[in-house]
Amino acid sequence: MSLAPAAERLRRRMLNPWLFRAYLARRVPLAAFAGLRLRRLDEASCAVWLPGGWRTRNPFSSAYFAAQAMAAEMSTGVPAFMLVEDVPASVSFILRAIRAVFTKRIAGGSLFTFEDVAGLKSVVDRAAAGPDEQVYTGRSTGRTAQGELAAEFDVTWSFRRRR
Repeated sequence: MSLAPAAERLRRRMLNPWLFRAYLARRVPLAAFAGLRLRRLDEASCAVWLPGGWRTRNPFSSAYFAAQAMAAEMSTGVPAFMLVEDVPASVSFILRAIRAVFTKRIAGGSLFTFEDVAGLKSVVDRAAAGPDEQVYTGRSTGRTAQGELAAEFDVTWSFRRRR
């Protein structure tokens, strides 16, 4: 899968740490405050780093579930944002649902990874081609700094071609 020039430019901007931080500060200040970092964004996957520390910690000294949900949403939403730039029609998208299963306590930093960009692309392409709403549920897995599975999020997005 290759990206159109506009989508590739957006991908490179998002991967630039300074430009990504500036984007978060302007458009998603809570994510900027939490310190989320985009570690990888390509045709196959997206990975978002959630730092440990006082900004993302709950009273039990583990990662707050809302901070984890923010990282999981971002790991599926950034590729969607990139792919919407890749289609010829104007496509809008909105978060519909999040379902989470927590299997291990996250005490430090963690990495949330989404690995089905190709499946997401097919849904975005279908949305751009027709008037019907297209729904996609992507799985983002959260792993501790040691690589142990800690959380699984199913993030559901809705895509629709604008009129």
